[in-house]
Amino acid sequence: MTVSRARRRRRDLTLALAAVPALVLGALTAAPAQAAPADDIRVNEVVTTGSVEDSIELYNKGTSTVDLSGWILKDDNNSSKYTIASGTTLAPGGFRAFDVHGSFGLGSGDKARLYLPDGSTLVDSHTWTSHSSPSWSRCPDGTGAFRAAALTLGAANACGGTGGGTDPVAWPGGSAVATADAANVFGGDLSGLDQDGSVLWAAQNSGKLWRLVRDGSGGWTPDTANGWSSGKALRYPNGSGTPDSEGVTVTGAGASGGVFVAGERNGDASGTSRLSVLRYDVAGTGSSLTATREWNLTADLPSTGSNAGFEAITWIPDASLTAAGFKDASTGAPYAPAGYGAHGGGVFFVGVEGTGAVHGYVLQDSGAFTRVASIATGMAGVMEVQWEPQASRLWAVCDDTCDGLHRTLKVDSASGAFAVTATYARPAGMPDYNNEGFALAGADECVAGAKPVYWSDDSNTGGHALRRGTVSC
Repeated sequence: MTVSRARRRRRDLTLALAAVPALVLGALTAAPAQAAPADDIRVNEVVTTGSVEDSIELYNKGTSTVDLSGWILKDDNNSSKYTIASGTTLAPGGFRAFDVHGSFGLGSGDKARLYLPDGSTLVDSHTWTSHSSPSWSRCPDGTGAFRAAALTLGAANACGGTGGGTDPVAWPGGSAVATADAANVFGGDLSGLDQDGSVLWAAQNSGKLWRLVRDGSGGWTPDTANGWSSGKALRYPNGSGTPDSEGVTVTGAGASGGVFVAGERNGDASGTSRLSVLRYDVAGTGSSLTATREWNLTADLPSTGSNAGFEAITWIPDASLTAAGFKDASTGAPYAPAGYGAHGGGVFFVGVEGTGAVHGYVLQDSGAFTRVASIATGMAGVMEVQWEPQASRLWAVCDDTCDGLHRTLKVDSASGAFAVTATYARPAGMPDYNNEGFALAGADECVAGAKPVYWSDDSNTGGHALRRGTVSC
């Protein structure tokens, strides 16, 4: 490719953010808002520069959901005004971030002020004398003083600064990395990966799904049976379109329960975001696959550039989440799977390239969906997410946009939310490839304390798209 995806992403993200009216990453739809003291709502985080400049986050430190309809955000200029949209609510313990860029800018010496709808009753404010680097954050959330911290719009503030698991440490496995495919098999744009026992599923941006099997030498090769030799073209449920397939996963039922693909747009209308999760029945022998279900989540998430949307998807069993004390952000209560009807027995977590956020969704068999988590990874972008059941941790992976960082997260026992536990540099023996996919082998492949891991290089560097390494078990 003449223009790297990393450079295209930065350009698309810049264009997208200039047009975004409101960035909403945190609190989700909750019960009807109740009357509550205005003092429960606090200015909690302010970002003045960077990829999400001119953003103000609010936090509800109270015990009741608050209706923010018509509330007003201002900077230090009384003539500047951003009015919060009608129907906007904030649940107890919830976070909600707003991109005010279209209404006013936040300067190096400025204020963020919150008013009731009358425009004269000041609820809260924060004043600063230099640009955020990258964030001015209240520590602890809702009650503490502001300090410089990592960017966490829509999630709990990183009150440990840039430490506390966010400083990169050496890769927790072997430093050597080798190719894991034959030369010139896939070409460019190979993206998401997911290992399901003896099969490695791979999603390609051109709207193609690959079923890979072991090649006998530690790598993978296209399955030659049932029409999989060149991968299979993907279509939307009506049989049309070309999903820009970026991520892939299966549930606890394996491929027999469907293969789920995350896409950021229809390649036949590439200028428009279409943030979808698509389910495919992969049992047939034809050369193409038509989705049996689409969950179109576009309207439920902040606007992104058409090439800065869903890049990743993974599935976490309900049992793992409830055992860890996971809190449902849509209710503010412990996650209760039984309340969602038939939904495949788990939660799908999708990574958004443009915001670096990961969102958890219950995708019901009926086609309904509920967002139960929004996680700020603190990275510039998320290109892959993977659940590792052996260690009960969620991996979030960035490509050459941030030097190949890998970050792990676990459910915090106190908050019930996912929090960063470690940040790893890429293996020393791997150049800074444009890796958009990452997959871990299962516990059954652990040998002498290590197991295989695999990366997919979107740029097909040197004619190879797949590479393998190891990680500690």
